[in-house]
Amino acid sequence: MRVAVFSTKPHDRRFLEAANVDGRHRLTFLEPRLSAETARLAQGAEAVCAFVNDTIDKGAVRSLADGGTRLIALRSAGFNHVDLSAAEAAGISVARVPAYSPHSVAEYTVALILTLNRKTHRAYNRVREGNFALDGLVGFDLNGKTVGIVGTGLIGEVVAQIMAGFGCRVIAHDPAPNTRCEALGVRYLGIEEILSQSDIVTLHCPLTPATHHMIDDKALGRMKRGAMLINTSRGAVIDTRAVIRGLKDGTIGSLGLDVYEEEADLFFEDLSDRIIPDDVFARLLTFPNVLITGHQAFFTEEALNAIAETTIANITAFEREGCPQHEVRADKVRAGT
Repeated sequence: MRVAVFSTKPHDRRFLEAANVDGRHRLTFLEPRLSAETARLAQGAEAVCAFVNDTIDKGAVRSLADGGTRLIALRSAGFNHVDLSAAEAAGISVARVPAYSPHSVAEYTVALILTLNRKTHRAYNRVREGNFALDGLVGFDLNGKTVGIVGTGLIGEVVAQIMAGFGCRVIAHDPAPNTRCEALGVRYLGIEEILSQSDIVTLHCPLTPATHHMIDDKALGRMKRGAMLINTSRGAVIDTRAVIRGLKDGTIGSLGLDVYEEEADLFFEDLSDRIIPDDVFARLLTFPNVLITGHQAFFTEEALNAIAETTIANITAFEREGCPQHEVRADKVRAGT
């Protein structure tokens, strides 16, 4: 199949070409993000391959369909950036990568927790400047602390395993409790109890209408004062302006983000020679107890291999059978299946 790969970075080309080892598919790598304005670049391609910050709305879908596209192969687990109803109406199938390496995101989540707690990022910069003072670097033992995990799919499950290994009391919230987590001793509670009891709250839920701005002013009002908040799921799960208010009044003791609700205009690009126009993001950067990274939790060799291999497998299955291996359908999403 002819495949137009949008939002291409060097690692995308490397791993997708390796997965397409037999050259079965003709991959055309494009740097622009997929949108209604750039969809015409896929003219003649039977499939497009898109990433998390591409905008596949009704306009983009219409343009893709007019150009002959029959498959949107997402190289991501999330699909909230795709108008599934529009794709279905246009006769375009949508596929995703439901799982790649849960360890990559889970381990990165723990890295954020450890870094914020022990302030190693600040200590690193101090030592490079010849400052060996310990003032302001005090942390706490993770052993005995309560960690609240919101969302216990594959990633949340691995986070639970790791934090239990630290000797933490692990509690969780999920509409569908994970029996493997329960076997670890994880106790499932309502979201209000998770927020009020946890020293650390870490988010691992998908972005849906129900989880959009789940962490807002009301939720922050229930949190244990001074708790740590970590988000490696989707940016819009938290209301950023509310979180800034929580940082200012001390409700949030520290904040670790690998995602941001307006990240599409920032992440995955080198903007070091430009002024960032996003005032909300700029305000976050002023807090000494905030650590932000640019959506890199998934970025391991193992995860990138798995993403590329599953993406190519979806395309191959569609070519052979007319249906990708991991199809996303609007009716099933609405039904919650």
